Amino acid sequence: MRRFIAFVLSAALMVAAAPTLLASETLIEDFTMQPDKRWRFFSDNVMGGISTGQVTILQDGTHPFARMTGRVSTANNGGFIQMRLDLSAPPPDGTVGVRLLVRGNDQRYFVHLRTRGTMLPWQYYQAGFNVTGGWGEIRIPLENFAPSGALLRGSPRAQSLTSIAIVAFGRDHDAEIDVREIAFY
Repeated sequence: MRRFIAFVLSAALMVAAAPTLLASETLIEDFTMQPDKRWRFFSDNVMGGISTGQVTILQDGTHPFARMTGRVSTANNGGFIQMRLDLSAPPPDGTVGVRLLVRGNDQRYFVHLRTRGTMLPWQYYQAGFNVTGGWGEIRIPLENFAPSGALLRGSPRAQSLTSIAIVAFGRDHDAEIDVREIAFY
């Protein structure tokens, strides 16, 4: 009986400690609160490209997620599809990176960040990541984001972030990526 009580107490302490492990994270999306009203889909059609796609909100058991699918084509100077969220406020002080919970079709995808300094539509900061068929966590430090052009600073500052996008980019391919969580850490 003492072992059982000790086990229960240690389990309770672990559960009580769990929120402090994530205290430095700020969840910005778990697709539970009307994501279809906040996320926008864009493709290279805005500049004459012919890529096609869509974003749908689906359910995996009790977990909602966004699925972006489409065909990326570099024809006609195109080459991207993306789902973008405008941030209602910048991340908290001390933010050093982006965390994703994703899965997909074994392809390379990108996170694009826009800031108050990315004034032109083709300006962003970009970092790539790979997905597999199972859910996996991706952590990308802000210092790993590269500017899209020479007129931008070397890496984005957390306090100036205005949007985040998940992007299929830069080559002809079929895209399918599921996103269950996005957070800043």
